[in-house]
Amino acid sequence: MRAVELHDITKRFGTLAANKAVHLTVERGEVHSLLGENGAGKTTLMKILFGLYQADSGSIRVNERPVAIRRPDDAITLGIGMVHQHFMLVPRLTVTENVIAGSEVARHGFLDMATAVEDIAKLAERYRLRVAPRARVENISVGQQQRVEILKALYRKADLLILDEPTAVLTPQETDDLFEIIRRLKGDGKTVIFITHKLRETMAISDRVTVLRDGAVVDTLYTAETGPAELARRMVGRDVLLRVERPPSEIGKPLLEVCDLSVASRYGTAVESVSFAVHAGEILGIAGVEGNGQLELEEAILGLRKTPSGTIKVRSLELGSGPDARRSVGMAHIPSDRLRRGVVPDFSVAWNLILGSQWRRPFSRRGALLRNEIADYARRVVSQYGIRCESIEAPVGSLSGGNQQKLVVARELSRDPDVVIACQPTRGVDVGAIEYIHNQLLAMRAAGKAVLLISAELDEVRALSDRILVMYEGKIVAERKSDAGESELGLLMAGHRAEAG
Repeated sequence: MRAVELHDITKRFGTLAANKAVHLTVERGEVHSLLGENGAGKTTLMKILFGLYQADSGSIRVNERPVAIRRPDDAITLGIGMVHQHFMLVPRLTVTENVIAGSEVARHGFLDMATAVEDIAKLAERYRLRVAPRARVENISVGQQQRVEILKALYRKADLLILDEPTAVLTPQETDDLFEIIRRLKGDGKTVIFITHKLRETMAISDRVTVLRDGAVVDTLYTAETGPAELARRMVGRDVLLRVERPPSEIGKPLLEVCDLSVASRYGTAVESVSFAVHAGEILGIAGVEGNGQLELEEAILGLRKTPSGTIKVRSLELGSGPDARRSVGMAHIPSDRLRRGVVPDFSVAWNLILGSQWRRPFSRRGALLRNEIADYARRVVSQYGIRCESIEAPVGSLSGGNQQKLVVARELSRDPDVVIACQPTRGVDVGAIEYIHNQLLAMRAAGKAVLLISAELDEVRALSDRILVMYEGKIVAERKSDAGESELGLLMAGHRAEAG
């Protein structure tokens, strides 16, 4: 029996067609991966199914009956639940309070919290979701928070569960736990739609996979009858090298030195007494689950956050305050959030490519911007780095996420820096853009530059890094070689120092 059928779904945002006459069929009791590049239309399609967006045209059938889903309440009534990539939880409330919000249990006109706690404990036990019903959400791990979101959907009697990029903030062990939960859901007759751009996860958990590209369906395949290389080719329309070739490199002197650095946050100390050095010809990776001080470390190194103690040096020279002091000594920055720190969406491609250097030669003279020089430079960089855009005058907001990220990488690396701070450099981009960005970072390494890679993607850290530091609760808890095992690093990332040895 078919759980869901989407016919000719089209959705536009202005002139952008996010979904183009999409057909999707999901069978009851299967795990169905929705695979595609960033901007391929996966999440938009599922938000239509969940009632957060309305399609411009097309129809939906649930359990082989035509339905109208105008809002999430309609979807929930039909047995559809959705776990969003960014969790919708209230940190100060308990697990139970978050789960029952909007569906409270009443007894004699009063909230029956004891019954709710008991019901949620039974539901958690049934699917082995391992979360304490009375715990405050702010005090539990990211993996446990995700289980709370799943509990919310199951509590509302969901038979079909949509998971949007569910492993983005999980350790390898938490990902394995999630996959076990998905298998239990399937074994109980539930249907799961798994939105992802990760090939390995698709192969590990799904029965079938539908590939989207540029808002349209490319194909639907049985996972057992395909492989990562074929899926990658269908995702991006060309062959993609899925492994990273990291040749030996001659390690030189330290170019970036961080000594006894502490960083404050609104809630106390975010980074505590961190020290490390990155050498010429080296990629030093920092692995860790997000929220363990990586963002604060990034901002401190870039001069965007005050540091109560510690020093930062480039080529043995201690840096002054502010981002300009970093740029002037040859530091480049690929930010963890390109929309907040990397680009100005309303500015053109050309203007974004010179941000930070617009008042320097060759882009200006005597306080006047030289538009011809800027245009020539922009056309050259767009061609050299393969940025796909309508023209150099197009607003950056009109580019896909992958091409926005390529623009940031191109701007930063084309300045021939000595030190590169690359933070979550491939977040939310497709396998083709990942291949490109990885090759650019390796080219920096081969040219004798120092690269600090901060990434929540453990596969990325292991593939690119010469050395790996693990960060947990604001501290460097371990240093490992690049051949360290995934299990060992995952345990360290979760704070299990003793088990990891």
